Amino acid sequence: MEANAGLVAGSHNRNELVVIHGHEEIKPLKNLDGQVCEICGDQIGLTVDGDLFVACDECGFPVCRPCYEYERREGTQNCPQCRTRYKRLKGSARVPGDEDEEDVDDIEHEFNIEDDHDRAKHLTEAMLHGKMTYGRGHDDEENSQFPPVITGIRSRPVSGEFPIGPYRDQMSKRIHPYPVSEPGSARWDEKKEGGWKERMDDWKLQQGNLGPEQEDDIDATMVDEARQPLSRKVPIASSKINPYRMIIVARLVILAFFLRYRIMNPVHDAIGLWLTSIVCEIWFAFSWILDQFPKWFPIDRETYLDRLSLRYEREGEPNMLAPVDIFVCTVDPMKEPPLVTANTILSILAVDYPVDKLSCYLSDDGASMCTFEAMSETAEFSRKWVPFCKKHNIEPRAPEMYFSLKVDYLKDKVHPNFVKERRAMKREYEEFKVRVNAIVAKAQKAPAEGWIMQDGTPWPGNNTKDHPGMIQVFLGHSGGHDVEGNELPRLVYVSREKRPGFSHHKKAGAMNALVRVAAVLTNAPFMLNLDCDHYINNSKAVREAMCFLMDVQTGKKVCYVQFPQRFDGIDRNDRYANRNTVFFDINMKGLDGIQGPVYVGTGCVFRRQALYGYDPPKGRKRPKMVSCDCCPCFGRRKKKVLSKPGANVEGASLEGVDEDKQLLMSHMNFEKRFGQSAIFVTSTLMEEGGVPPSSSPAALLKEAIHVISCGYEDKTEWGTELGWIYGSITEDILTGFKMHCRGWRSIYCMPKRPAFKGSAPINLSDRLNQVLRWALGSVEIFFSRHSPLLYGYKDGKLKWLERFAYVNTTVYPFTSLPLLAYCTLPAICLLTDKFIMPEISTFASLFFIALFLSIFTTGILELRWSGVSIEEWWRNEQFWVIGGISAHLFAVVQGLLKVLAGIDTNFTVTSKATDDDDFGELYAFKWTTLLIPPTTILIINLVGVVAGVSDAINNGYQSWGPLFGKLFFAFWVIVHLYPFLKGLMGRQNRTPTIVVIWSVLLASIFSLLWVRIDPFVMKTKGPDTKHCGINC
Repeated sequence: MEANAGLVAGSHNRNELVVIHGHEEIKPLKNLDGQVCEICGDQIGLTVDGDLFVACDECGFPVCRPCYEYERREGTQNCPQCRTRYKRLKGSARVPGDEDEEDVDDIEHEFNIEDDHDRAKHLTEAMLHGKMTYGRGHDDEENSQFPPVITGIRSRPVSGEFPIGPYRDQMSKRIHPYPVSEPGSARWDEKKEGGWKERMDDWKLQQGNLGPEQEDDIDATMVDEARQPLSRKVPIASSKINPYRMIIVARLVILAFFLRYRIMNPVHDAIGLWLTSIVCEIWFAFSWILDQFPKWFPIDRETYLDRLSLRYEREGEPNMLAPVDIFVCTVDPMKEPPLVTANTILSILAVDYPVDKLSCYLSDDGASMCTFEAMSETAEFSRKWVPFCKKHNIEPRAPEMYFSLKVDYLKDKVHPNFVKERRAMKREYEEFKVRVNAIVAKAQKAPAEGWIMQDGTPWPGNNTKDHPGMIQVFLGHSGGHDVEGNELPRLVYVSREKRPGFSHHKKAGAMNALVRVAAVLTNAPFMLNLDCDHYINNSKAVREAMCFLMDVQTGKKVCYVQFPQRFDGIDRNDRYANRNTVFFDINMKGLDGIQGPVYVGTGCVFRRQALYGYDPPKGRKRPKMVSCDCCPCFGRRKKKVLSKPGANVEGASLEGVDEDKQLLMSHMNFEKRFGQSAIFVTSTLMEEGGVPPSSSPAALLKEAIHVISCGYEDKTEWGTELGWIYGSITEDILTGFKMHCRGWRSIYCMPKRPAFKGSAPINLSDRLNQVLRWALGSVEIFFSRHSPLLYGYKDGKLKWLERFAYVNTTVYPFTSLPLLAYCTLPAICLLTDKFIMPEISTFASLFFIALFLSIFTTGILELRWSGVSIEEWWRNEQFWVIGGISAHLFAVVQGLLKVLAGIDTNFTVTSKATDDDDFGELYAFKWTTLLIPPTTILIINLVGVVAGVSDAINNGYQSWGPLFGKLFFAFWVIVHLYPFLKGLMGRQNRTPTIVVIWSVLLASIFSLLWVRIDPFVMKTKGPDTKHCGINC
């Protein structure tokens, strides 16, 4: 791929394809006519063909041929201006390093004696049969499985380049060719043995022993180490997990006795309250079972990055780590600031992984010129930031987070120029921030005529709902180098086509478009998806995932590796449970011991074949036992099948006749499944990745625009069986569920240093809106055809405990209905002087005591084996109540309206903007209807407590006994809603007016109830009118 070759925009349906040049300010080559050498002062001279001599075709720095030859022979072999390595020109002598660039002999090609026909032939062969820059090339026998109808020619991986500029210049050379030597050749063996020999000699010199016996021992030791598993399961200690399981069983038994007692002892004078409480308690028990039992087999995992390097990064051999495509999605630059997205992109480009195996794709679903220009600035700044990160091995590699760390940044730093370079880099980053902020400020108000690019061309995405597809390669092999001349990973901007009348399926549709674009351009076998605000906090995160996905023994059946979500900028007390550690450190560990964790939408490395809807490879089945004729009880007698003499010949002839028909039907089935793109369909058959062959660069470019067209998915299985699944705003749950139903398993990876970190909405209103979106997605899944209650039973590949977990993810919003009723019961009991339970005996009280003890003991033992603090556990319990009676309740109502009445809801992007004041956003109050139910419940219970205590004081000593149970019930609700109350109050003396209005309104309502109760009026018993009459 050539960087900065222009923005490619087009529409397949309209047969349009445009390359917009000149948007980026590219420095032109200097006019070298009549110039002198900048080194010696002599004339530059001419080449053997009579053309002006140009030593560096990257920057055109004027150097004469003698200085060029001297620099190649005696110097650094780099251009003095751009630091690009000088390439060998015609007539120049070979120097060490030329064999890395050329794979032909100089004697055979010293003179241009080929005719045009041969040149075109060699050009085609170079395109179709060249090796990829990443991964090992395969021979024809491995690719013989691909249907010829689909490939057209031999399907061999070619270079991942995506040429956009003039084809003559791009096709005349191969960028970064794969080494000529193949395994098994003499040259390959010499290089491999030489590399090992040098390593062994160095080791023996350090040990002071050159004995031949030790050489063999160390060689065997390293080989054995490389053959070891790349990861292992770390089971929870039996002293922690066995008591936990025993308490779960005991709690289940106690719960059964408790519910039996409650059902068998009704309250006759408050039958409505009693029945409501019984229904709520039965639902809570069912919900607890769904949540608890998937945590029966929790495990930890451990990875071995050194073994990964020993196996796939051997010295003297090509790097064999698998290529990875990284996807980042953004929509609105006002809610998702470009500076936040830029930090995520910079952390990706600086990750510790081979640069030629890494590609970053940014999906701009808002077609914003602001995002486009910010990415251009990011690409330019990365040329300085990436080498700084790798030189000094800094963490994290997102500049905003790195420079804001309040730690000793000099720890473990030994480079003498580190402080000086860090100060210079911080200044560069601050200037970069100013440029990006200027772009954002400029984009606040769009001009009436629309945005205009630097070359005067109108921005293709001026109409965000009606624009062509756009692709821009910011960083590639050609032009993608940092300031030190090192290669940078690919960076590609993608904005899919949007037209009125088409359903674009929001984020899920954008992710599927990225899958297809990446398959055409790079086709890495693994893909990592990140939200635009989730930067890479651990530069070895991709290697951690490869320890599972590239493991020879278990990796083939792993569909994805999920990392936990960690967040920055959360207040110390985590008032609204934003960290969600109970879910990520307890529930996900439990699922990892069954069939794997659920997919949570970000921080996940996928296997591309799993997203394509393929089933996992089947393991070897145990052979069936065949017995002899004398014992029919064991096994089954194998029958002999007799064939007629001409049967084989006839079958072979029929097979030959139907071969073309079968290939044609296979081709039609693939197009119906994946879409009408021969190049993309061929890429889906390459399990190890690699770009399928293309007849010309123009065809490859046209295909990339084609696969992101708005009508490409029509009449295909995209969104139903392939890629990200449509039908819910929480497409992540559906996508992972489909993979698990096919028999795949997933892995939960928790490295000591968090792999990724993001931002969370710490404001109460934003937090509730985020939870509302998640809950609404679960309700949509529950009413869809993919409901875990009904889907996936046919093949029986989804384990039962895994199904319990998926059922729980879809039914938990419905818990809001019994939870709302249960939180209202204490106030009703206090105001009406009724209770949901009859007077209990001493024996019956043991059920309540045992139940509460089992609940607390289960929680304590969970914290013991998981490492979650009790404060985090309590915050999670509080927000379960807050979210349950607000966001979850609205999600159920909106979900029912969508299913029954067809009323759809709009998806709201969570704001990623940060406040300059530390936790200033925490105290900001934003009114939303989600606050009404918790506010009402809170005030009702407070009024009920006051009314109940006043009534007890008025009635005397005998009324205090029944009051304690009601007060305990009410205080349980109030304590759980305490963070919500603090959120309403905001900072001290800054109570919002809307809260005052609601408080006065609700207080007035309950004043009427207060008058009806009359707690301070002595209740005297009068005459019985049934016996005495009215005039008694």
